[in-house]
Amino acid sequence: MTLFDRRQFIRSVFHSALVLGSLPVLDLLSAPVSAATLPSVSRRKGEDISRLVNDTLEGLGGMGQFVKHGDKIVVKPNIGWDRPPEMGANSHPDVVKAVIEHCLEAGAAEVRVFDNPCNDPRRCYVNSGIQAVVEDFGHRHVRIEHMDRRAYHEVAIRQGTELQSWSFYRPAIEADRFINIPVAKDHSIATLTLGMKNIMGVIGGNRGRLHRRIGDAVTDINLVVHSDLTVVDATRILLRNGPQGGRLSDVEWRHTLIASADIVAADSVAATLFGYRPEDIPTVVAGAKRGLGVMDLDRMQLV
Repeated sequence: MTLFDRRQFIRSVFHSALVLGSLPVLDLLSAPVSAATLPSVSRRKGEDISRLVNDTLEGLGGMGQFVKHGDKIVVKPNIGWDRPPEMGANSHPDVVKAVIEHCLEAGAAEVRVFDNPCNDPRRCYVNSGIQAVVEDFGHRHVRIEHMDRRAYHEVAIRQGTELQSWSFYRPAIEADRFINIPVAKDHSIATLTLGMKNIMGVIGGNRGRLHRRIGDAVTDINLVVHSDLTVVDATRILLRNGPQGGRLSDVEWRHTLIASADIVAADSVAATLFGYRPEDIPTVVAGAKRGLGVMDLDRMQLV
């Protein structure tokens, strides 16, 4: 099943359930992503962020491999914390800006940016610098929005091991393409927070519950919200006191991006920036075990 088939499968199941007035049931392990070749992971380094994003995407064939003319796109950065960009707690605003530019160049009809922050949403959006770069587009089809509590919908997760159902933000599921832009950083419970864990920003409910068995719980929500492209922002990484940080001494500039259509592969490569192996990260291990992607570094095409 191709990436586009998979996304269409998710939307069709969700819409069918809404029409029937029933609880959507996602059973995506019965429809896994298959590939004749090993997953490609693009890793680039550079201090010019606009060029860095361009080069990283070119390593995968360009944004046109993921976004088609007329697509409605969700770009999901990490905007979880009331911290400025240099603190490394949120995705870098210039990375978000450059990704949106590539979406528009590929023909996107709409780009929506949102997150469900842990701190006050309005302060997070402003102080992260992400609200400003999105609004600077001055484009009526590019917008940053605060998530509407009325737009959450309970979804049954048939293959869930920790979660049998959960509340998901409908626009994240209904988009034609979902582009995931996590920031690479330390996490006191999950060891690292990367692409898979960034999906927690599009769910409702008591998110603290997911930390009890973090690997399985995060995998469960990734069965519902499929990332068509994951771009791990490691322009600067938070080495300690994650996930919100607060000290510049905990931040190290790496000027690096890692991108892949395989979220497990992207997270696996990102883990090595911290001196970890993929098997050290519970979300990566659980995701690979349950068919979300590849964690074996020797079974990837690093470009």
